[in-house]
Amino acid sequence: MSYVELFLLKINERAQGVSSVEPLMERRPDSCAESQDRDLTDFASEMERVPEVEVAPSVQKHRSIRFNAAQQRKFLSNKVSTAKYSPLLFIPKFLFEQFRRYANLFFLFIALLQQIPNVSPTGQYTTAIPLLMILCVSAVKEIFEDIKRRKADDETNKRKVFVLRDHEWKELQWRHVVVGDIIRVLDHQSFPADLLLLSSSEPQGMCYIETSNLDGETNLKIRQGIPYTAHLVTKDDILSLGGHLECELPHAHLYEFVGTILSHQTESYPVGTDQLLLRGALLRNTKWIFGLVVYTGHETKFMLNSTKVLLKRSTVERVVNKQILMLFAILIVLALISAVANQIWTAKNVTNHWYLGISDANPTYFILNFLTFVILYNNLIPISLQVTLEIVRFIQAIFIQWDQDMYDEKTDTPTVTKTSNLNEELGQVKYIFSDKTGTLTCNVMEFRKCSVAAIKYGDNCESSDRFNDASLVQNFTKGHKSAPVIRDFLTLMAVCHTVVPEIDPDDPANIHYQASSPDERALVLGAKSQGFVFAGRSPNYVTIQVFDCEERYEILNVLAFTSNRKRMSVIVRMPNGQIRLMIKGADNVIFERLREEQHYQNKTLEHLEDFARMGLRTLCLAVADIDETAYNKWSVIYHAASTALTDRENRLEEAAELIEKDLMLLGATAIEDKLQEGVPETIASLSRADMKIWVLTGDKQETAINIGYSCRLLTPGMKIIKLNEQGLDGTRDALRRYASEYGASSQKDSLLAFIIDGETLKHALSYNCRQDLIEILIACKAVICCRMSPLQKAELVTLIRQEVKAITLAIGDGANDVGMIQAAHVGIGVSGVEGLQAACASDFAIAQFRFLNKLLLVHGSWCYSRLTTLILYSFYKNICLYFIEFWFATLSCFSGQIVFERWCIGLYNVIFTAATPFAIGLFDRHCSADSLLQYPVLYKTTQNSECFNAKVFWIWCIKSIVHSILFFWLTVAMLQHDVAFQDGKVGNYLFLGNMVYTYVVVSVCIKGGLESTAWTWLTHLAIWGSIACWFLFLLVYSHMWPTVDLAPEMVGMDKYVFSCPSFWFGLILIPTMIIISDIIQKALQRTLCKTITQEVQERELLNQSPANFLRYPSRQYTEEDIGVFVSPSDDPHQEHEPHGYAFSQEEHGVIEQSDLVRVYDSSHPKPSGL
Repeated sequence: MSYVELFLLKINERAQGVSSVEPLMERRPDSCAESQDRDLTDFASEMERVPEVEVAPSVQKHRSIRFNAAQQRKFLSNKVSTAKYSPLLFIPKFLFEQFRRYANLFFLFIALLQQIPNVSPTGQYTTAIPLLMILCVSAVKEIFEDIKRRKADDETNKRKVFVLRDHEWKELQWRHVVVGDIIRVLDHQSFPADLLLLSSSEPQGMCYIETSNLDGETNLKIRQGIPYTAHLVTKDDILSLGGHLECELPHAHLYEFVGTILSHQTESYPVGTDQLLLRGALLRNTKWIFGLVVYTGHETKFMLNSTKVLLKRSTVERVVNKQILMLFAILIVLALISAVANQIWTAKNVTNHWYLGISDANPTYFILNFLTFVILYNNLIPISLQVTLEIVRFIQAIFIQWDQDMYDEKTDTPTVTKTSNLNEELGQVKYIFSDKTGTLTCNVMEFRKCSVAAIKYGDNCESSDRFNDASLVQNFTKGHKSAPVIRDFLTLMAVCHTVVPEIDPDDPANIHYQASSPDERALVLGAKSQGFVFAGRSPNYVTIQVFDCEERYEILNVLAFTSNRKRMSVIVRMPNGQIRLMIKGADNVIFERLREEQHYQNKTLEHLEDFARMGLRTLCLAVADIDETAYNKWSVIYHAASTALTDRENRLEEAAELIEKDLMLLGATAIEDKLQEGVPETIASLSRADMKIWVLTGDKQETAINIGYSCRLLTPGMKIIKLNEQGLDGTRDALRRYASEYGASSQKDSLLAFIIDGETLKHALSYNCRQDLIEILIACKAVICCRMSPLQKAELVTLIRQEVKAITLAIGDGANDVGMIQAAHVGIGVSGVEGLQAACASDFAIAQFRFLNKLLLVHGSWCYSRLTTLILYSFYKNICLYFIEFWFATLSCFSGQIVFERWCIGLYNVIFTAATPFAIGLFDRHCSADSLLQYPVLYKTTQNSECFNAKVFWIWCIKSIVHSILFFWLTVAMLQHDVAFQDGKVGNYLFLGNMVYTYVVVSVCIKGGLESTAWTWLTHLAIWGSIACWFLFLLVYSHMWPTVDLAPEMVGMDKYVFSCPSFWFGLILIPTMIIISDIIQKALQRTLCKTITQEVQERELLNQSPANFLRYPSRQYTEEDIGVFVSPSDDPHQEHEPHGYAFSQEEHGVIEQSDLVRVYDSSHPKPSGL
């Protein structure tokens, strides 16, 4: 049976039993590329593991793509969208989102009730019109924010690439690329779709790709076209390609792909992951490639790895929803009490008050009366709250975008708020999940320091950014005693690697270095800067120029780097004929292979300690001269191992052990994996704010740990737990052991760090292990997860979000981060060259990780404090006024009569008390930005919801009910004896209502000022302007009728109210009593149990530093909380910082390193691809 027959058989078998997409847990094989000569059994088992999308019986069971011909069917467009809404579904999705808010649902119910004739005491449209305005404002905001997402999507969709159309290369936008197109991608361009590599500018159809945007790995990977297509290096060659590709249907597994090319001659050629170029990856160190488009748009693997866009709601909004339900229950109870009381009064007075006609009431009178009271009391829930929140959030988002401290001048990139509904969520973050590559690091390796012959170089001022220490070359050229060692050291840097030079034909002195490992490239450039220039490579030789003198080294063997070996070596024949082993690797593996007498070992170890403390990645360099006879004997052993059919890898390692011994230490190199500006300080600051920071990366564990130390996520005093298990049983046993040891003592300040890889995490997330895993994770201060797939990132974030019930934030810059960004409560995209997908899918986009500090500590705290105060104040002012209707009902025999004129009721929230909430929501500031940044402990106030929770909410509600009692009954007491006016009239219910209304407006406006901590001129304008508006309105409204057919009962009311001495007496007495009671309560609270925020407020007013207060022993805040460095203890059980070795190279790739260096000849020109 052929590969093709087996492939089609497996596809047909699968199609019979397809049900749905399996839960997608990413499987990362030890090798991303599998051997093309694997046997049929392995091929069949691989096919069993490939998931498919659900298909109907009538749909094709596999994908067939023709070369240079029209396709048999139409495939999905290459246009992608991260927008929340589509034009067709906007209205239903928007209404669903809005009516998930119980307040909107409640007011819709009230608006419908008001349409029943003779039921509403406040008119038919007093609720419907404001509700419609709220929905319109919300719709405009949602449309505006979605347009911003679509613009970001357009930037991606309108990128351009060369496509072979009509026998010509045409530059088209990505969105116009279709399945079956053959495209030409140039160096440093991203792949617009999932491609099958056909050929490239490199030998044997190879190309280098950077996948950090997909899996977070910093090393470059090699992909290679199959021999059938690798020779197609011109347009005419490509046009001659015939046949078609049969491949599997789209699925989300990044490292699985199976297909077969069928030629016109019925010959078949298998293709797999070694030939697949994924959308989101970047072409590097390769002039061009030709690729066949296989999957497009939302069928590409990284789009399938993106989780569904969620409609996020803030935690504050959920709390408000729950409290609205409670208020609605109270409202129903009040309406029932009022309806029952009316029935009782009616029954008792049906004879005495016969003239009212109450004896003619029909049996439905109780129900209608109940509905009347429901409408009467509905304003206990503020209808204006939602539109106020929407507007305030929108303007807050503009303030965030205007912040110059979060603007990146280098890239001209401001902070962008894409989902303003989550502003307040920034003030409650407990867990931060961060990508590594591109988010914490720049993905740029720089040679910084070295130690040669026990002498350290690179400590001078000129080497602050890159190595620039002239003393190294001076010691070599001036005959210093260490000169021979320096020569060997720099020669090793220039020779021992797998880098390929590319000479610019227009400028031979300009050499570009292609390297799968950025560390190796940094070392080669470091040697070049010191005069040892790597100039050329041929299949058997390496050429270097030492101060313009050419030297050739014959490459005899390359002993490849692996994670187990932690070293790489080459065996070369020197220009003088001597055979030498050159080796570089981690200090522990090099030191244990050194010969007895070593002059530099101890000093080099001290230098390694210094480099490690600086967060630099180190390598030790050593050499060993080999006798010709000994080499010939070893070469036979090595050849046998390299041709072994079984256990080849282990046999090669055993052979390498035989030759890699008796080494002479030359020194060590130190490479900086450059961090983004301000990353260590930001992480330290956020940690002091009691945020737990986790790094989720697809990169290797050693690399991630090194970055953990350099960015201060890991500190030398931390106890590190590493979990690397291959099976479920081993994972479960290890988790139970660690959970019993550390989980029970999960103190808040526990100095534990947990490090786990993706393969182990796959088992740890299973049902049997999940609880133990959570217990360990919660106990740790820092967590690093390595070799993770995008879906694993999203699953881990979802796990913490659901199980721990804490606010989560995810930040990343690549397509592999989209899933976790969408899964977290708050998603932050880092806008960068490779970060467009993350920025498009995020709620907030920033240019640098360091901007997260101010975004959370300042804007997050301010937004949360402002909005929660606004919400509490809105409920307070509504209950104060509208609960008075209940007190009045006790005097009006529960008849449903309103005490306030109906349009005064409607304008209460729209005009007379509207400005004060805006002043609070936009300009209030509980602490200054400087204090919030300097003392991250202040963030805990908002993080722990100390100023907004169910308890605080109901305290405000009870206070507002008490105040409503004072407003109403004190006024009634003043008017116990009727007031007679000169025209013979006496005070009526509207006279009482307008007096009470005035007292309420004055008091709640001043109360808003009392709750503000930052009085600006706008705050004064909002408070006093609102009060003035009511008095002006009363003057005008009392004289509108009959000019305007409105409110005839209000005619002359201003004269009656303003001419009443009792009114003016009450205007002084009642608001003063209300405000004085609040001032006394606040004074007692600040005296007896002052919060840290209140103390800082007072210190700021006195221009005093809060530091002394925060250090006061009775306070539970440490010096670390307020920004003072605390030295780690000398506990011998705590782990000290390791010496991270600098190697990020693809292992077991499509081409082994030993073969890679022999396929290049830098003296030959490369094809142009035209």
